[in-house]
Amino acid sequence: MISKEDLKIKVSKLIDEKKDIPIDLSKNVLSNPETGYKEFKTSKRVKDVFNSFDLRVKEGIAITGLMTKIQGANPGPNIAIIGELDGLPVPGHPFADKETHAAHACGHHIQLGNMLASLIGLNSNEILNNLSGSITFIAVPAEEYVEIEWRSSQRDQGKFEFLGGKQEFVKLGAFDDIDISMMTHAKGNFEGFGYGGTGNGLIAKFIEFHGKSSHAGGDPHLGINALNAANLALMGIHANRETFIDDDHIRVHPIITKGGFVVNQVPEIVTMETFVRGASIEAIQKSNLKVDNALRAGAMAVGAEVKITTLPGYFPLFHDKNLTDLYVNNLNNSNHKNEEIPHGGGSTDMGDLAHIMPVIHPYVGGATEASAHTAGFLVKDYELSVIEAGKMMAHTVIDLLIDDAKEAKKITNEHKPIYSIEEYLKQMRSFSNLEVSNYNI
Repeated sequence: MISKEDLKIKVSKLIDEKKDIPIDLSKNVLSNPETGYKEFKTSKRVKDVFNSFDLRVKEGIAITGLMTKIQGANPGPNIAIIGELDGLPVPGHPFADKETHAAHACGHHIQLGNMLASLIGLNSNEILNNLSGSITFIAVPAEEYVEIEWRSSQRDQGKFEFLGGKQEFVKLGAFDDIDISMMTHAKGNFEGFGYGGTGNGLIAKFIEFHGKSSHAGGDPHLGINALNAANLALMGIHANRETFIDDDHIRVHPIITKGGFVVNQVPEIVTMETFVRGASIEAIQKSNLKVDNALRAGAMAVGAEVKITTLPGYFPLFHDKNLTDLYVNNLNNSNHKNEEIPHGGGSTDMGDLAHIMPVIHPYVGGATEASAHTAGFLVKDYELSVIEAGKMMAHTVIDLLIDDAKEAKKITNEHKPIYSIEEYLKQMRSFSNLEVSNYNI
């Protein structure tokens, strides 16, 4: 048997020999951005690359998702390496789609690249003959929780149930035989690699205020101003901010998506979207009640109607310690700068997987100093974010599956999942709620 260290050297060499393939994939995806559940070009591009390695591909999972698997010489745990297909609307981004404004302003294009780099390193008989278990490479749609109104309409038509791609994968059974999951996310204004830390979960809300139209100049007294109701609701939300506990990391950040139709008409319909984020499900639920009260109060104040659609969002993110330790050991042996990162206020559906299996969700630098989700966020160092990130995940897979998968079995045996898949789905569905409150005078 080849030693673990020699296997890692061989994996790195295989990745370096074909490094143009994952980098080219990342750059191609960057230039053809698509938003969640619409990533048809991106999905085809990933499929074509999988097919170029003579791999069997399962596609059309949650509309655009796909996956492929490679098998070690002996049976054992199944390790998932994940990439995300979608961008999000960011007008002004240099690689934004001119019509949809979709852009990879969060770095998902390099995730697909580092996932592929790991595949290239591991997909060799010389490597696989020394491993017990399998590795599944998964490209998931719709990690960015955006376009809530459109996704809600698609959900109502039965296209999917959950607005997040990994959630829909779980519901469809795509993670039923996965034992451990990992992926590497881009991070702006950051050097080397970041590991550990925690992240916020969220509940999403779509809100409609219904008033009564009238001539804004001639007969405003005959109308009910839905925009005024929305503005009062926003003020009510802001008035609650001092009540949020610091350790709960609450974030509420609403936007008005429709503020009326024409300026000389009292606004009859006004729509809003918001997240209620927090570090725990309990904190999210408490803050959500305060947000609902503020929404009702805005409608009540002017005699309007408010329709509040609450949608299951993402669960808070945390990492399996044993799995993190393996990954960090590879970082330390690579001479890459690395550090443990603190709690982050953002959210990802990788947090959902963390509640049902061991996961890690490390970060890699190589991007500009701009904040993610802005027009200035660009990946500059593809060698780091694609190639080196792919190596670190592949090396961790070696650790997990060598020696009769001793480390993977230890991790799965010691890990205590918060939910079974059935319990997780039940909890997710419990967050859905539709409330209509009519205060028409």
